Amino acid sequence: MHCAAPFPHSNPGVQLTVDLGPRSYPIHIAPGLLARAGELLAPHLGGGRVLVVADATVARLHGETLLAALRAAGIDAVLTSFAAGEPSKTLATAERLWTACAEARLDRSGCVIGFGGGVSGDLAGFVAACWMRGVRFVQIPTTLLAMVDSAVGGKTGVDTAAGKNLVGAFCQPACVLADPTLLATMDPREYRAGLAEVLKYGVIKDPAFLAWLEANAERLRERESDAVAHAVHESCRIKAWYVQVDEFERGPRAELNYGHTFGHALETEAGYAAYLHGEAVGIGMRMACALAARLGVLRDAGLPARQDALLRRLGLPLTHAPRDAGETARLAARTALDKKSAKGRVRFILPVEPGRMELRAVEDVAAVEDAFRSALG
Repeated sequence: MHCAAPFPHSNPGVQLTVDLGPRSYPIHIAPGLLARAGELLAPHLGGGRVLVVADATVARLHGETLLAALRAAGIDAVLTSFAAGEPSKTLATAERLWTACAEARLDRSGCVIGFGGGVSGDLAGFVAACWMRGVRFVQIPTTLLAMVDSAVGGKTGVDTAAGKNLVGAFCQPACVLADPTLLATMDPREYRAGLAEVLKYGVIKDPAFLAWLEANAERLRERESDAVAHAVHESCRIKAWYVQVDEFERGPRAELNYGHTFGHALETEAGYAAYLHGEAVGIGMRMACALAARLGVLRDAGLPARQDALLRRLGLPLTHAPRDAGETARLAARTALDKKSAKGRVRFILPVEPGRMELRAVEDVAAVEDAFRSALG
């Protein structure tokens, strides 16, 4: 699968729009937007009560600022929080958040705001999609990974013992508000993990952006403000294009899962404890390159080395340390539960060259196991 549809470019600093007809929504990206949240979000909230969903860390650092901004615009808002981290992304947490919706008397005129990283956004969106069969939803991402990936596109859900994000719903936000100054409070490891998703966009769709990353990797790793703002803008631009041409991931949007089939298996096998999502995806991108090379899909022999060099410069892990001899077989078996699997066949997003990917069904279990082994440390 390769989509050759026109790919537009835009000027940095211009507000982006995800064009989905009557469900289109803006993406605001600029420093200082959190203080203007009430003004910017008021047209999108529906006039009812607002429930802000944040993890405990974001609630402590930024909760009062957001509530003050909303209330200054006359918006009736309350905040509820949960324990930070991927282990909270469960149906049990969603159940507690639905109880919070009831306690807040959130009706169909209300709105749920996901305030935080990918866990907060995925949970809040899933809760909004199910509460009263669907209420408005807004994303205010506070991590790099959420700003460049999970806050845009409407994918929501929770993890289960069977795998990551297998239970969920498409729920497009009414608005996305990304304030890059919030990244200053991010844990360094969490920030670096988000850079894997930024790198992904250059590899899958935009060779010019990939070249920009090679020229600016250290500036981006050190969080230089103009470099971060550019990376967020370009990542959102590319993500918006994929969502517009394939909202429900029946075609080219699957390319956004580059590295994820391997990465999700690593996360699940480790009980969501050993890796941050972006770390696992970065290792998974290396495994996808190895599989592409073995199957004859990879045409640019220099891409794996370029990708490895960037992962290293961005401060991301390149290898996975297995716990026992049977882990490789278990990891390969876990890919069968990936959401891209169809008719019992596991499908992988494999690189052909920068900007061109292929969706390939792979039945050769040995090839998949070898791909996992390619990044063992």
